[in-house]
Amino acid sequence: MTAVAGTDVLTIGERLGELAAADPDAAAITCGDASVTRAELESRTNRLARAYLAAGVTADSLVTIGLPNSIEFLEAAIAVWKCGATPQPISSRLPPREREAIIDLAQPTLVVGVDPAEVTGRPVIPAGFEPDPSLDDSPLPPLAAACWKAPTSGGSTGRPKLIVSTQAANVDAVAPFGYLLGMVDNGTSLVTGPLYHNAPFLVSSCTLVLGGHVVLMPRFDAAQAVALAASFGTDWVYLVPTMMNRISRLPREEKAAFPPEELRVVMHMAAPCSPVLKREWIEWIGPERLWELYAATEVQAATVMTGVEWLAKPGTVGKPVVGEMKVLDEDGNEVPRGTVGELWMRRGEGLANPYKYLGAEARADADGWESVGDMGSIDEDGYVFLADRKSDMILVGGSNVYPAEIEGALLEHPQVRGAVVIGMPHPDLGQVPHGLVELDADVSDDDLRAFLAERLVSYKIPRAFERVTDPLRDDAGKVRRSALIAQRMPS
Repeated sequence: MTAVAGTDVLTIGERLGELAAADPDAAAITCGDASVTRAELESRTNRLARAYLAAGVTADSLVTIGLPNSIEFLEAAIAVWKCGATPQPISSRLPPREREAIIDLAQPTLVVGVDPAEVTGRPVIPAGFEPDPSLDDSPLPPLAAACWKAPTSGGSTGRPKLIVSTQAANVDAVAPFGYLLGMVDNGTSLVTGPLYHNAPFLVSSCTLVLGGHVVLMPRFDAAQAVALAASFGTDWVYLVPTMMNRISRLPREEKAAFPPEELRVVMHMAAPCSPVLKREWIEWIGPERLWELYAATEVQAATVMTGVEWLAKPGTVGKPVVGEMKVLDEDGNEVPRGTVGELWMRRGEGLANPYKYLGAEARADADGWESVGDMGSIDEDGYVFLADRKSDMILVGGSNVYPAEIEGALLEHPQVRGAVVIGMPHPDLGQVPHGLVELDADVSDDDLRAFLAERLVSYKIPRAFERVTDPLRDDAGKVRRSALIAQRMPS
């Protein structure tokens, strides 16, 4: 991965200060109707960092940030870095009990963006906080926390865990990943997802460190995303397949402004993308513009590829460009090429993986290989193909069924806006697929089954379909299947 010339030993705070001095009036962050320049961002975050230090933040501590997508969120993270501490983002919409469990795990020295009445035993700064204008806004002494970020992940169990990066809060922990994702210096990135998820937080951080302009959406809206990409001359866009599907369904006249001439990369990640949707985007924006990343939040290894590679290997997520991957069976034996098994990853022989867990233990062997439960295969040329999460797999009469395959087929239907498939108990077969669908128009169960029968073998077709009106996935494209299953089990 490429480093920023002459800046790889700088702290993140120092880098942002240099950028502000070089071009103080350049736009740094836009969100909704608000925008801040580099100079404004530098001044405000210096004062904010001093307010955080006065509130009790210490070097190498965690600071929980529970703000919605906003300039305020990114300012809080930058201020935390300038304190020599680690940002620990959480959703602003967490129920109190779940938020309390994460805070108890993180033991932060400060909680930002939460109602003080809902947190006990530690300092809290509420949303909308304004640091005292008399506070010094000059640069702070350069400090770099030993861990630059600590996002949460509940996985399929719903139990909180923190994935704490073991890379220090220096430019060389952030900028090389931006280049790997196809970003350039001084670019403009449209960030469509929630910052409490790792990927939107990462790409926003990369953009800022590379001197770019973060155009942040308060919440994803397909038509607004197209308009923002066009109006800001965006050259890099973050999407997940759910967002891609919603944009693709916009009226032709609303889609006409996208992509702008400046657009170089549309990067999608976080969930499987159906082949039909992938081809539609490749035909629309061009294969060289559509990129895909596959990696866990832990980033033991990662693949990155363009649509050009995908057309040569339809269905692949690419070759590892960071770390190594292999596929094992249930007994821990490496499977033949092209055979589905469990994906194991590591940074390299003798290299430590770049994170540590709080609240969980890694599934690892003595040689540094780890698994997060993803299933897939690797072909003769080294290209990785995903199947699904091991924990999401449905066992139907002894046959393995992967929900992502069924969901992809359902999303090909012109009236299906969203789809999630879960496994429900069956007295004879053990489990059967159950389909939850968001529809744009009435479609009968028989019509859905007939549509799927042209694409899937019979045992993969859901035995029942349930119509839902609330979005099945969050704004980062994630779904918690265990909760959906629990809601439908008899009490």
